[in-house]
Amino acid sequence: MEIKPYLEEQRRLVEEYLGRFMLPAEGDFSRLVEAMRYSLFVGGKRVRPILCLAASRAVIGDASLDGQVMPVACAMECIHTYSLIHDDLPAMDNDDLRRGRPTNHKVFGEAEAILAGDGLLTFAFELLSDPAFAATPAEARLRICHTIARAAGPLGMVGGQSLDMANEGKDIPYDLLRTIHRSKTGALITAAVETGGIAAGADATQLRALAGYGNAIGLAFQIVDDLLNVESTTEQLGKAAGSDAEAGKATYPALLGLEKSRTMAADAVAEAHRALESFGESAEPLRALATYIVERKR
Repeated sequence: MEIKPYLEEQRRLVEEYLGRFMLPAEGDFSRLVEAMRYSLFVGGKRVRPILCLAASRAVIGDASLDGQVMPVACAMECIHTYSLIHDDLPAMDNDDLRRGRPTNHKVFGEAEAILAGDGLLTFAFELLSDPAFAATPAEARLRICHTIARAAGPLGMVGGQSLDMANEGKDIPYDLLRTIHRSKTGALITAAVETGGIAAGADATQLRALAGYGNAIGLAFQIVDDLLNVESTTEQLGKAAGSDAEAGKATYPALLGLEKSRTMAADAVAEAHRALESFGESAEPLRALATYIVERKR
C-alpha cells in the first residue's frame, strides 16, 4: 500500500477529532487551555493514534468502529504531547524547538508549560471515561485505562525518562539501554496498538500478536530516532540535531555504532511483520507503518 497518502488521510482524521474533543481556549482557564492547544496542534505525525486505529481495523476488518476508538486514539496523542512538553523543560532536555516551533515553555513560561502537560495527561483520562465512549463495554474501557496508565506511568514512560536522566554521561550496559527505551518510548507505542485491539474486541491470541508487533516497532522507532538525531539536521527534525550526544544521552548509536543500530532497527521491523502473520489483509496498514517507521527521515 502507499503509506504516505494513508498517513496524511489518517492524520487529518485524527486532527479533526482532536479539534472536536479538545477544550476551547476561553473563559477563566483560557491561558492554560491555549498552552495545551499550542503543543497539541503544532503539528506532528500522529503515529500513536494512527497505530491505535490501524490495530482496531486489523481486528474487525474495516473502519466501522473508528468513532468508538477515536477517544482512545486521541487520548494517546494527548499523553504523548504532554510527554514532549515535559521532556523539553529546562530541568529535563532543555530544548528550544519542537516540531520546528518554539517549545511550550519558551512561549508560555516554565510553570504554565508544566501545567499544560499536566492538563493534557489528565484530560486524556477524561476522554477515556467520557459517557460518549459508552458504546465500548465497561470492562474493555477499564482495561484500556489500565493499559495506558501503566504504559505512561512509573513502570513505563515516566520511569524510562527517570532512568534516561539518571544515566546521562554514563557508560551503561545494553540491557539497561534497552530497558530505558522500552519504557520511555516503546511502552506507549505498544499501548496504542494494544488498546486499539481491545476497543475492537480482540481475543487473547490477537492481543498477544498486537503486543508483539507493538514491542518490535517501539524498539525500531527509538533506534531510528537515535539515528536521526545523529544524521539529520535541525531543519529536518524540527528540533535540535545532535542534542543526544551533547547531553551525554544513552543511545543505540552511542553504544552500538551506526551500522549495528541500523541492522537492529531492520531486524525489529522484520519481527513486527512476523508478529502479524495470523492477520490477513486488514493488517496491511500496520505492516506498512512498521516499514515506514524504519525508513522515515524525521
